[in-house]
Amino acid sequence: MGLSSIRRKVLASAVFTALFVASILLLPSLLLTGSTGGPARRWPFLFLSPSTSADEGEEQQQARYPVRFAYLISASTGDASRAARLLAALYHPANTYLVHLDREAPAEEHRRLAELVSGSVYARAGNVWIVGRPNLVTYRGPTMLTTTLHAVAVLLRLRRRWDWFINLSASDYPLVTQDDLMEAFAGMPRDLSFIQHTSHLGWKIKKRARPVILDTALYEDGRAELIRPVNITSNLRRLPTAFKLYTGSAWTMLSRSFAEYVTMGWDNLPRTLLLYHANIISSPEFYFQTVACNSRRFRNATVNHDLHYIRWDTPPKQHPLYLTARDYRRMLLSGAAFARKFREGDPVLDRVDRDILRRREPGHFAYGGWCSGGDEGEGEGEGGGGVALCSNPQEEPGRRGAIIKPGAGSRRLKAMLSKMMSPRNFRRQQCR
Repeated sequence: MGLSSIRRKVLASAVFTALFVASILLLPSLLLTGSTGGPARRWPFLFLSPSTSADEGEEQQQARYPVRFAYLISASTGDASRAARLLAALYHPANTYLVHLDREAPAEEHRRLAELVSGSVYARAGNVWIVGRPNLVTYRGPTMLTTTLHAVAVLLRLRRRWDWFINLSASDYPLVTQDDLMEAFAGMPRDLSFIQHTSHLGWKIKKRARPVILDTALYEDGRAELIRPVNITSNLRRLPTAFKLYTGSAWTMLSRSFAEYVTMGWDNLPRTLLLYHANIISSPEFYFQTVACNSRRFRNATVNHDLHYIRWDTPPKQHPLYLTARDYRRMLLSGAAFARKFREGDPVLDRVDRDILRRREPGHFAYGGWCSGGDEGEGEGEGGGGVALCSNPQEEPGRRGAIIKPGAGSRRLKAMLSKMMSPRNFRRQQCR
């Protein structure tokens, strides 16, 4: 082989390597291309409600608020209407919202959501996004986890200011307004994550931690199911010894620092655990708990609560019980910020809208200082406030300044947080 031939091969290898590296660096920019108006595309990119740039919007609408939240709303086939209702109930111009509708959902549902965020207040604020290349999600499979991690990475990539990441499903609903939530968390340390966890695996050792499964959505297009061993007794693996397994709720509130950690994985623990959890049943109930409690930096900054009110059978079954009007008082007394699981259109949601969020019509937003017209109608509902003050504000969202008008929901949530953060409870319930 001549010297010139070797040089050509070295040059070709260098060019290929440069192109490969460039493609990795440019891929996020391609995937995060936002729409600037016009008809919605058929999900080729991440779709942004048209408005100003993210950096400009952040300066105008977010900087003056005490805290900000980034939400992931996950929905599947038939959930478009519920996701739209939840988005309106959660909406605040200072926050950031990412909606993921499963790839198996009909094109009509994707189109409806895209049209929703491209109009009205969402368009003027420019803080609602839809995943344009949705993932195929398998129930109880690791693709549920990868979808959440994808959302975290996207929300970090958007370069909007937020302090906590919250993942919700379309069957969840808030029990406080966003002003309540901001007021309650304004005095909380920003490095705290709320992840319900325990090392007592119990029945989950045999049913979830040790069986080996495959999620077909990881490698097949248009198919989503879990493949389990035929003979489960011969396909059990030992529990890990390099780290300790933890389990808990799949619904979390992650600090921005922890969200960056699970995305970047600078000490490789998040990546190692992600590979391990690729074969665990219901991996979203294990992953964040195991990462946080095996990290020296984050194990002491993890609050053992998921901020949800959830009612279970005794003993617990696979799914929680549906909440109804009979659970309304217990939901309020819990002090929780969110509740699940609700049937679509259940009358108890109308009561939450009317008495807690002060939403008088389905298209209205939850009451807040950002869209209220003053104190007219004060005294109505649970915390006062006039009728239809958050219907469709005509002024630019966020231009009125950082006006926060918390109500009774803030007091309930503060009481719950105070109890959780007391010396008696906080350290005793951490990563045991």
